[in-house]
Amino acid sequence: MKYIVNISRILVGVLFIISGFVKLNDPLGFSYKLEEYFSADVLNITFLEPYALAIAIFVVIFEVILGIFLLIGYKPKFTVWSLLGMIVFFTFLTFYSAYFEKVKDCGCFGDAIPLTPWESFSKDVILLVLILILFFGVKYIKPILRPFGLTVVALFSFIACLWFGYHVLMHLPSIDFRAYAVGKNIMKGMIIPEDAPKPIQRFTWTFNVNGEEKDFVTDGSYPEVDGEYVGVETKIIDAGYDPPVKDFSIETMDEDFTEYYLNEDHLIMIAMYNLDKAEKDGVVKLKAFSDEALRKGYTVIGLTASGEDAKQHMKEQYKLHFDFFLCDEKAIKTIVRSSPGILKLEKGTVIQKVHWNDLEDMDLPEVARKAEPLKEKVVDERILYLVDGEPYEKSYVDNIAPDVIESVNVIKDTTLVREKGVTDFDSIIEIILKKE
Repeated sequence: MKYIVNISRILVGVLFIISGFVKLNDPLGFSYKLEEYFSADVLNITFLEPYALAIAIFVVIFEVILGIFLLIGYKPKFTVWSLLGMIVFFTFLTFYSAYFEKVKDCGCFGDAIPLTPWESFSKDVILLVLILILFFGVKYIKPILRPFGLTVVALFSFIACLWFGYHVLMHLPSIDFRAYAVGKNIMKGMIIPEDAPKPIQRFTWTFNVNGEEKDFVTDGSYPEVDGEYVGVETKIIDAGYDPPVKDFSIETMDEDFTEYYLNEDHLIMIAMYNLDKAEKDGVVKLKAFSDEALRKGYTVIGLTASGEDAKQHMKEQYKLHFDFFLCDEKAIKTIVRSSPGILKLEKGTVIQKVHWNDLEDMDLPEVARKAEPLKEKVVDERILYLVDGEPYEKSYVDNIAPDVIESVNVIKDTTLVREKGVTDFDSIIEIILKKE
């Protein structure tokens, strides 16, 4: 029994440390997963959603600490009882998710090792058995250090976890396991190979046949049944190939510019999944940064799931001179764990990615300037009308007779507009009138 307990002790301790550390490396990502569990469609405990990040940090730190406590033999009864409580809760959670098909990825190992709910449930059952062995053999869990040494290691571990969690929240995850990591190509991540496994679905059709409801199962085709159609249920048997990049887009309400911008040589992409929830200090820093990037020849765009009113309000409030495009909120949260978060791309490949706290670390060498022919199709431009050097409203300019105009000069290049000291407009129309 002693040897079985010690083997279980090592396996459980190491697994809890690894699982906890992976999530502690990305506490925001784990909080998004908790929000999914708390949502009305899953556990329907929506009142916990605002506290998801705090709960996530507590859980992952506790998970790592328990693993360390178990390995060093610190407070074995408290440790084993805590482990048992956690694994019973997680086993219930993963079973609920798997059985009712509520959550596709449990988030147990973050983005490092994606597990389906059934895979995660199986893992938790194995852990439950191992922890039950520890529970009934707790007397065999002996400390490996003297009491003072145990206290020092326990305290140091707790402080180290707190520091690491704070560090990655204020910057970015130290290890990026996602499909938008530096060096990854977003366009390639969306491609589904021709020989990729296709999804397999099972359709259960219900018909009323002679006054009795009967089910007919097919792989998608409509069954030939002499009866009245009642309904159909769809079940995914095999999801098939799942591309690393999902639901990513760069689009407006009318057009899709994803391919266009992912082919840009020098693109700065500023991600804010919800403009109303973006951190204000970070948005303030964007003004000088984005203007500098535009001046140095970069194409700068914003990515958000917010509506048109919120986008226009953000641009006007902070005097931003780049346009916002639409993208799925979950995809933006996956791109970067910061709002705002900033990426530098070259032809769709992520070259650099920073938290807004580290905006000054973004490398911005001057590049060859490129015109933006799509700009006028994307948003309504803010045009400054100058008549003989004086600003006028568009209504006044529209009423100027053509025969009194000497020349018209249109400046649409954003960088040239900024060089003239104009910051509140996207382009300039200069009109010179004939002299009498």
